[in-house]
Amino acid sequence: MTGEKEKLGLIGFGAFGRLTARHLSPWFDIYAHDPAATDSDGHATLTDLAAAAACPTIILAVPVEALEATLTAIRPHLRPDALVIDVGSVKVKPARLMEDLLPPGVRIVGTHPLFGPQSGKHGIAGLRIAICAVRDAPDARRDARRVAAFCRRALALKVFQVSPEDHDREAATVQGLTHLIARLLLAMEPLPTRMTTASFDRLMQAVDMVRHDSPAVFRAIERDNPFAAEVRDRFFALADAARGDLDAE
Repeated sequence: MTGEKEKLGLIGFGAFGRLTARHLSPWFDIYAHDPAATDSDGHATLTDLAAAAACPTIILAVPVEALEATLTAIRPHLRPDALVIDVGSVKVKPARLMEDLLPPGVRIVGTHPLFGPQSGKHGIAGLRIAICAVRDAPDARRDARRVAAFCRRALALKVFQVSPEDHDREAATVQGLTHLIARLLLAMEPLPTRMTTASFDRLMQAVDMVRHDSPAVFRAIERDNPFAAEVRDRFFALADAARGDLDAE
């Protein structure tokens, strides 16, 4: 790539923000804002909120529970035609907040990288990302297609273009059950490590992939997904039925 790189504002520079900066820095000059950050890992320039929000493209790498306050804070600093992208684990709530709180001319794309700092620590090529057009307009769908094309060509990700509702409906099972079961197994530690089976080892590998996720991630997956409660209720009902069968024997 030749010429000057486009500026990209990154709001949030925790573990996932740093992963984002590492993989996007070959294509963008990244200006990151996070009050808790003290170093940039060499992939971004730390700056204030106004400077990061004034970039042509802004990625919001903040917890879903902090998204409303973040959108309110960046709104006065956005360019009229800025592209704002979120990376939250759920999509219905962030899509609604971005549509409600951002100016009409601002372009919005919802994304959910289906990986994290643990699963992406050895590279992200071949991993999955969901991309959602937020506003129901041809321009919004075009923006989503462009983000999808970049993810395929530049990052070698497997892309799924879905609606926020379809995303959350599937994620309620895919993520909701994974994190719920992992949370229960972590609470049961220490678990056996000597005479284990291959299936148990695989199960613990899955637990280890989410072991270090923040509590905010768990809350977003379980509380902010409108379909998660139904999946949990079915899971616990089936578990109770299985326990009843065992107790009756």
